[in-house]
Amino acid sequence: MSAAGVKVLAFDTFGTVTDWFTGISGAVARILPEVDAAEFTREWRRRYAPILARVESGELGWRGLDDLQTETLHDVATLFGVAPDDDQVRALVRAWRTIPGWPDAAEGIRRLKRGFIVCALSNGSVALLTDMARHNDFAWDVIGGSDLWHHYKPARETYCGLAELLEVQPSEVMMVATHQNDLDAARSFGLRTAFVERPDEWGGAPKDDSGSPDNDVHATDLLDLARRLGC
Repeated sequence: MSAAGVKVLAFDTFGTVTDWFTGISGAVARILPEVDAAEFTREWRRRYAPILARVESGELGWRGLDDLQTETLHDVATLFGVAPDDDQVRALVRAWRTIPGWPDAAEGIRRLKRGFIVCALSNGSVALLTDMARHNDFAWDVIGGSDLWHHYKPARETYCGLAELLEVQPSEVMMVATHQNDLDAARSFGLRTAFVERPDEWGGAPKDDSGSPDNDVHATDLLDLARRLGC
């Protein structure tokens, strides 16, 4: 396991550094107490990747993540037989800005910052990620939001766009994520990859945390990643 030549660590945020399930299910329980908050949250999250893919395919024009999350929230609410009002919808969508970091995340980022440029590289907007960072004390050097490139991962423009922004080669960037498909896409565009286990990401629902032997690093959390990278 080596990070030789790596200058930048680019972090996925939803699931890798933050516990979206706990944050969003808590918000759902408060705002829509009549539904099963855990199942509602999982169903909402399941609709995340498909609607981003519709944007990247050209089926939908560019829209920010809050707008897409609003659309999928309405779909899920209909499925669960509820009709949240505008204030409830806004509160639920904005709850993604204050989801809690995993217990190791803030300290892990600070330690990794000793040896690398640390960046968020997320499908969230710069504003969303800034709110999330302030809420959790994430010490990012750079926030790479989807609105900088008008593309969503796994599009090339996101991974290589960050490298271009920081004036480094893709091979000098290591993508850090708990989602192997994110890492596979990053590697296909020349980035290095680090897999982080998050077995509780889906709130007790099964999740594959095996990673891939093609990753440069496999870590149990961000503090373990810091140890493995010598920070």
